[in-house]
Amino acid sequence: MLAICKYLLNTSTELSILLISGSPVLHSFRMPQGLDYIKLPCLGRDESGKISAKFLRKKPQEVTRLRSEIIKTAIINFEPDLILVDKKPYGLQGELKSTLIYLEQYSPQTKLVLLLRDIIDAPSITIEQWRQNNYYQALQYYYDQILVVGMPEIFDITKEYNFPENITSKTRFCGYIDRDYGYKKPQVIRQELNLKADEKLVLVTPGGGGDGYHLVKTYLQGLEQLPPQSKIRSLVIYGPEMPKDLSQNIWQLVQQFLHVHLLEFTDDLASYINAADTVICMGGYNTICEVLSLKKKAIVIPRMKPVQEQWIRAQRMGKMGLFMTINPNQLTPKSILEAVLGSINHDHSFSHVDRLDLKALPRISYYLYNLVYGSYYCFFNNKEKLYDIIDVYSLRAVS
Repeated sequence: MLAICKYLLNTSTELSILLISGSPVLHSFRMPQGLDYIKLPCLGRDESGKISAKFLRKKPQEVTRLRSEIIKTAIINFEPDLILVDKKPYGLQGELKSTLIYLEQYSPQTKLVLLLRDIIDAPSITIEQWRQNNYYQALQYYYDQILVVGMPEIFDITKEYNFPENITSKTRFCGYIDRDYGYKKPQVIRQELNLKADEKLVLVTPGGGGDGYHLVKTYLQGLEQLPPQSKIRSLVIYGPEMPKDLSQNIWQLVQQFLHVHLLEFTDDLASYINAADTVICMGGYNTICEVLSLKKKAIVIPRMKPVQEQWIRAQRMGKMGLFMTINPNQLTPKSILEAVLGSINHDHSFSHVDRLDLKALPRISYYLYNLVYGSYYCFFNNKEKLYDIIDVYSLRAVS
């Protein structure tokens, strides 16, 4: 969502964007002029899918009620022309319901758009959950448009999740989000890590790190089998959400290695990905977009629970030759080391990546502007040439 906000602000000096989020690390990222945020109390989900308060000693329903009131108060006072909702039509635990009712009664001119990633969960599970939570009705009744940051050729949400025609007609596929190169050049990163010209850098990043301990530990165990003369060097960014006792174990394990660097978090992951020769990661949407945008060789070990989003994404993209996938149930020190050596020693062709549509940001910008300012449509009146026109629009807006 932050990448979308930054892109929108680059298209206009008249925008003000208020980002409402429960992310515990949002304050660590650099915010452009025109963007501010409200931090919601955190809710977390364990491997079984159970929701709980992440930090507050409160029941989850109490935290949900607090989040709901904060969101509604913020929207009433901010008076937005458009609201872009992430993932769930009614918000987490239904926290948006009272706000949607308010908007329908007192601010019907406000446009509502739902942003969906390429994949939510396995179709059978998603369809059942959406029916139980009345999400299909919410989309039909409250939302003006649904934007999908993915490609129907990889996963067609409208078909996989049985969207009725009145919702399919509101749905727009935007492609994947292209990520930038970061703030630092690869040579700067390599100098900071004291890497020699003939040494290879493997970056290990399990995203937020909440469930990344097994991946990191298994990788470090695999390194024990490397010969002393190996030119492989490693940077592990284990994530700020890894439990403290587990992150301490990682620090202890790393002490035996001369060529492993360790970080908890960076607000500039793209720079480190760009400097790496191979990336080991989970299958989260943002990380995958960064890896593919920068055309990096990757070994993806996706999460399989509590939802199958990452597993499905890794399977579909892996079959396209975009990266190597390891089933997490088959992850061993030997298998991950073999994958790393194979990746380092193999000249990978990135021609497959060129088949991936990475133009989501200009398309999202186009659709949102078109909803708020109908007059923009006169510039985009040739639907058959929509993608080319958006490319032109993107250049015009940035300049």
